[in-house]
Formats: sequence, C-alpha cells, structure tokens
Amino acid sequence: MTDGPRSRAHELEIVEIIRETSDSVSLVLDVPEAVAHRFRYHPGQFLTLRVPGDDADTALARCYSMSSSPHLDDDLILTVKRVPGGRASSWLCDEVEVGQRLTVLTPSGSFFPRAFDEDFLLVGAGSGITPLMSIATSALMGGLRDVRLFYANRDPESVIFAHELEEMRAEFGDRFSVEHWFESERGLPSAEAIAAELAAHAGRHVWICGPAPFMAVVEDAAVAAGVPADRIHTERYRSLSGDPFADVDVSVVNHDDDAQVSVTLRGTTVELAWPRSATLLDVMLAAGHDAPYSCREGECSSCACRVVDGDVALRKNDTLVDSDIAMGLTLACQAVPLSEEITVTFDG
Repeated sequence: MTDGPRSRAHELEIVEIIRETSDSVSLVLDVPEAVAHRFRYHPGQFLTLRVPGDDADTALARCYSMSSSPHLDDDLILTVKRVPGGRASSWLCDEVEVGQRLTVLTPSGSFFPRAFDEDFLLVGAGSGITPLMSIATSALMGGLRDVRLFYANRDPESVIFAHELEEMRAEFGDRFSVEHWFESERGLPSAEAIAAELAAHAGRHVWICGPAPFMAVVEDAAVAAGVPADRIHTERYRSLSGDPFADVDVSVVNHDDDAQVSVTLRGTTVELAWPRSATLLDVMLAAGHDAPYSCREGECSSCACRVVDGDVALRKNDTLVDSDIAMGLTLACQAVPLSEEITVTFDG
C-alpha cells in the first residue's frame, strides 16, 4: 500500500513485541519520518487496524488505543489484551512477529485531555489501562498537577504495566498514586467503593475506560456523586461493520446559501464552503483534505472534532455523550451546518 498525499492507510513495521501479561502484549510500531506528521496524536487516542482474513470480505477493522505518550515516546505503542474467542486480539497477541507490517489508519478519537492544568482521577479495569497510561504519562511529563489511578483487575498477575506503574509512583510520588483493586481478593468493584474513590478525589476530571459493566458502575457513581457532566470522560469502542480502509469517492454540490467553515487539521487551517445538505466530512474529503474517519456512520468517533464557534446539527450520534457535546465535540461524518459561519478544529 502506497503512502501518497491522498492515502488514508499506512503500513507501520512492528519493531518490538513486549509480553505484558499472559494474555496481553504491547506492539511497538515504527513511524517513518515521511508520514510522521500524520501520526501526531493526543494521549488517549487510538489507531484503527486491519486484521487480515482469507479474503477482503473476511478482513476485520478494529480500534486499539495507544499506551505510548507523545510527551515521551518516539514510537507508537499499541497494547492489546486477548479476548476469549476474539479473532483480532488473538491474532495480535499470538501470531504477529517483529518485522511484520500492520495496516493502520491515522490516530483518531476524542478521549483525550485538552489541557493538563487540573488534577485527574483515572478509573480503569483490565485493558482499559491502555489509554489511561498514555494520559497519565503525558499529564506527569507535560503538567504539574496530581494524577490518581484506580485500577481493577482479576489478580496481581493480570496487571498490565505493573512495573511501569511502580516506576511512575517512585519518580512522581508527590503527584501520582495508584489504588489497585483485585477481584480475587475483594470481588468486583462495587458502586460504594467507586463512590468512595470519587469522594476522596472530588473536583477532578474523571477519565474512565474498561469493560462496559464496569464503566456503567463508574459513570452512575460519578453522576450520583455530583460530578459535572463536563468532567466525566468515557472511552467506548464498537466493532466496525464496514471497511474503513476502502477508497471512497465523495462529491458535494455547492449552493448560494452555503455556510462557511474554517477547519483546523494537524496545524493547518482551511476555509471551505459548506452546503447545508452535506456533512463536514464529505465537504473535506471532496476538497482533497485528509480528514480522519473510519465508519462514516456516526458509530465510532474516529472523526470527532470540536466546534469552536457557530452551531451544527448531528444526523446521527451513537458515540458522543452529554459531556462530550457540552465540550463542543461533534462528529464530522454526521455534522451539518446551522450557522452561517462555523469554526471547527480537529486538533483539540
């Protein structure tokens, strides 16, 4: 696959495989200098990865968070935990080798801090530590505030990044603390336990990632504790049913009543006419701009961006929650203009 000006997919070489636990690995990916600008990312974002099949119809697309930090690491690091019966995670944990090339899309996702000037409470379970590790490292390296991690696992042997977390606690002991919760010793984390953690660290932004039932408990506890919606941040993944790697041919028709939109993407700002019947993503693709997206169906948040000024409407939204919308986030693949002039950024 060739990386050209309009190419969406890229092939990155695995340069190291780290066995984190018996059922999880970290894949270290080298990013060639020629495409480094396309792989700039925010801590907490993910890559969409192609898992090969017997033919094009059986290939899979899956999203995996980066555990690396743009404040520390030169390479990208994906961390994957094996899901029982999961073809994609099993292939990544058991079959890929150093020197192999993975087909990926550029970084996406809205689960990342816009600044590091406040204290954080990170709440994760299992492989949910992956984006939280990226956020924690970046907050400690790029900020001066306090970071608290509540991390639930089956048992001590299943803790991903156990050694790294201890090193972080030793180096940033005055700013970083970890509360481990082991199901083998204490059962599943209860709403009461989560509420106590929230109460002990009231006022912080809460970042949540883990299995759906765990996240539901944490979210309910946060709401019950009175944490404002704009301070509750969650990461959810959906299996993509379509092929986000397929080429698309998009065209839009301009009209006299088009809105005008100013869009910032990877540090560059462009001015575009935005027809009332077209989505922002289609407008950008038709104009030849490499906007991020995966599903184009409002289901994955890969195209999430922030409305800085003006108003838009969403045709469909299966991923953004109230706290996201309160922050001005929208989905480029579903957003249509309401205002005459709109300002949007993909850069934070």
